[in-house]
Amino acid sequence: MSTETKKGNIVDAFIEGARNGMHIALNSTIPNILFAFAIIQVLELTGLLRLIGVIFQPVMGIFGLPGVAATVLMSSLLSMGGGVGVVASLLTNGELTAQHAAILLPAIYLMGSQIQYIGRIGGTAGIPSKYTPHMIIISILNAAMAMLVMRLFV
Repeated sequence: MSTETKKGNIVDAFIEGARNGMHIALNSTIPNILFAFAIIQVLELTGLLRLIGVIFQPVMGIFGLPGVAATVLMSSLLSMGGGVGVVASLLTNGELTAQHAAILLPAIYLMGSQIQYIGRIGGTAGIPSKYTPHMIIISILNAAMAMLVMRLFV
């Protein structure tokens, strides 16, 4: 790339940005959210959502959340978009309220996509795999603190 400033039309820049945004939405965000909706429906139909709710109720109750909110955090570790999709699906099903979503959203972003990023970033940066559990635990602790703080505000 040359040292000259690249000149361009603001309309062209906008259109290119819109194209990039649509590409991300169509190829990444929307499929993750749709997959999350599908997973919640399967869990609901099989009765596993209720079982997860019962098992995780004691822990999630600390944050003022129902036990099924654990599915949001589990899916967030895999995909941030998936975590948002699970929240949307559980809101639609009446399993979560807007207050619950407000408590969960910071946690989604603090621990979102850890499984994806550890491989991509950790491998590229040369971080030894022995530190992987530490990185996941730190993100979960950050998320837990954020949920406690959000519980105070909502």
